Amino acid sequence: MKQPLIGLTLDSEEPGGYSKFPWYAIRQNYCSSVARSGGLPLALPHEVEQVEHYLDLIDGLIVTGGAFDVDPALFGASARHASVTTKDRRTAFELGMVKGALERDMPILGICGGEQLLAVALGGTLIQHIPDEIEGALAHEQPNPRDEPGHHVTVTPGTLLHGICGGETLLHVNSAHHQAVKDVPPAIVINAHAPDGVIEGIEDPKRRFCLGVQWHPEFSISSGDDRIFDAFIAACR
Repeated sequence: MKQPLIGLTLDSEEPGGYSKFPWYAIRQNYCSSVARSGGLPLALPHEVEQVEHYLDLIDGLIVTGGAFDVDPALFGASARHASVTTKDRRTAFELGMVKGALERDMPILGICGGEQLLAVALGGTLIQHIPDEIEGALAHEQPNPRDEPGHHVTVTPGTLLHGICGGETLLHVNSAHHQAVKDVPPAIVINAHAPDGVIEGIEDPKRRFCLGVQWHPEFSISSGDDRIFDAFIAACR
């Protein structure tokens, strides 16, 4: 059986560090998680005019995370929190890829910031800075290493995520974000919450596979993380 070709969005960085010129980046565990589950990972540079050509090539799309935010104007916010940092070309590319994948009913997995962008593409809004909007919020930017759990999430029974995780209703996850999904349209299902009420997962039951999680399952903190990639790759076959 042909390996499904999985497009992974890259992060972009300004000159400095790796190169004196602008450069792309992706953590190796995004790609190795795809390969472990039977997919063939393909990195996607931010060539906005090539979106349709990329979509013609790939069998599934993973929108990765990164240390930046979706422009609040894209979800109708009239104000912009001082903490917001944007990468406009990356966001334009990812929105184009997500909207095109949704139109084709192509499997999509949004991870951390990728879940937030997926929520916006589906008509949702975002919390711009969790500490300012959630009273008694957890440390969603966990102080311990990202390959360790930062807190747990409660998975909603009857959801796609619940089925993927073998019926588990509690998952230990890592946490590396200061924003989160705020509201989604009625047709979009919220499938997981943190103990402080922060939305940790969304899905669109009308589509073949459309899932977003706020944590980073590529770190394989739990067996549920591995099952997310297995289910995504299976949907891409």
